[in-house]
Order: sequence, then structure tokens, then C-alpha cells
Amino acid sequence: MTQAFRSTVWILLYALTLSISSFATAGWDPRSEPTGQSEGSSKASSTVARMKAKDPGMQIFFDKAYGYAIFPTVGKAGMGIGGAYGEGEVYRQGAFIGTATLTQLTVGFQFGGQAYSEIIFFKDKKTLDDFTEGNFELGAQASAIAVTAGVSADADYSNGVAVFTLPKKGLMYEATISGQKFSFEAAQK
Repeated sequence: MTQAFRSTVWILLYALTLSISSFATAGWDPRSEPTGQSEGSSKASSTVARMKAKDPGMQIFFDKAYGYAIFPTVGKAGMGIGGAYGEGEVYRQGAFIGTATLTQLTVGFQFGGQAYSEIIFFKDKKTLDDFTEGNFELGAQASAIAVTAGVSADADYSNGVAVFTLPKKGLMYEATISGQKFSFEAAQK
């Protein structure tokens, strides 16, 4: 390898690292929002409203799910190696119960950056309990449903969860939710 090529690779890796770290440090801190209300923070409420506007049929998931996690903004960037990060709120039967963090590391063909919203619906108490106890990861079999008009009519749970995403901005040549890991922090009582 020539010195110029190595320098270019290092510069690109440095730029990628800065991009990923800016997603992790910029933006919304759900702990600074008012809590204890079933309608959630303004960012979570806005995310729900945007998704329902795209597909009003999503209301059935909010009505029937045992719980759900709302991530208003997930930032994702990658170039060979990539990552994603987002902070969100978790609800049990419509009541706020705590905050969650989403992280993901990916390796493989990928290039670009993207921001999107994500909502994970938990079908039953066991699945939500797994999530809040730290026993939850979206594996290779998991797939997200991109929110478009009428998509929820055919959507169903897989392994106790249904995941919906809505792009916000950016372009990424790779879009996957597999490998997402979550941490949960219960709300202060």
C-alpha cells in the first residue's frame, strides 16, 4: 500500500468515527423531557403522530400491544464498519415506564449515513419483560417494516415483536435492524 492510500483510508475512518460519535452525543436526551404522562415527550409524541399520519392503521398496534418503545431518531453511519445509536422511551399499556438506548455495530458492505425513527411493539408481558431486563436483541431473523400507507394492515408480530421504521433523512446503502442491542433504565418513581 502506498502512503497516500493509507492516509486516505485513515482520514475516511476518522471521518466515519466522527459521524458516528456525533449521532451518539447530539440531539435528544429523553431524561430532560417531562415524564409520567401516557402521551410521552414531545419528540416521542411527534414520532407517533408522523407514523400514524403515514399509516393510520398503526393505531391497532398502539391499542393492542402490551408495550412499545419509541426511538424518535436513530442515527446510522457506515463505510465497511458502521454503527447506529438512538435514545427512546418505553411504555407499558400506554404508561411511560422508562428510557432505552439502542446501539448497533455492523460490518460488511455499507456506505453512507441515515436518520430514521423506530417503534418496537411488544405483543405480551414476557417480551416486554425480556426487553426491560436486558435480555433482548434484534437478531438476524428480525426485520423492520418501513411505514407507508396501509402497510400495517399486513404487518404481524415475529417472536413477540413488530418493528416499524420511518426514514427521516440521509441515504444508506445497507439498511438492517439485526444486531440491535438495547439497554433500559426504569423511570424514577
